[in-house]
Amino acid sequence: MPRLQLTPRSGYPFSTGLTVRVTDLNYGGHLGNDRILALLQEARVAFLTEHGWSEIDCAGTGLIMTDAAVQYRGEAFAGDHLLIEVAMAEAARTGFRFFYRMTRHRDEALIAVAETGMACFDYQRRRVAALPDAVRRLCEEN
Repeated sequence: MPRLQLTPRSGYPFSTGLTVRVTDLNYGGHLGNDRILALLQEARVAFLTEHGWSEIDCAGTGLIMTDAAVQYRGEAFAGDHLLIEVAMAEAARTGFRFFYRMTRHRDEALIAVAETGMACFDYQRRRVAALPDAVRRLCEEN
């Protein structure tokens, strides 16, 4: 069976720190795969906030996730402080991609590499919307 291979980017313009909570653990005693997506959302929201945006108002449009890919590279445990780096790129007519690298702060161990596809979405009309120019410019800077 072929395995998903995600390559970390050479640079990420934003990073934030988050701590693994007991409620983030699975029955194996390490960070659960479902919780990684929640931590990535926290990092994504912090990135957007840094630019004065949100998932509901990103330069005038809403955002909706269209896909997610995560490659698990290591374990994280309760109390581990994680560094989550974020980049935006691959602007298209109605969306773009977020790229993430998650490492453990104390030893720089790579925990996960991930990507999420985002579509611009008009929540009032319930349909896909055009990518705002400000978002396109930011994607091109990364």
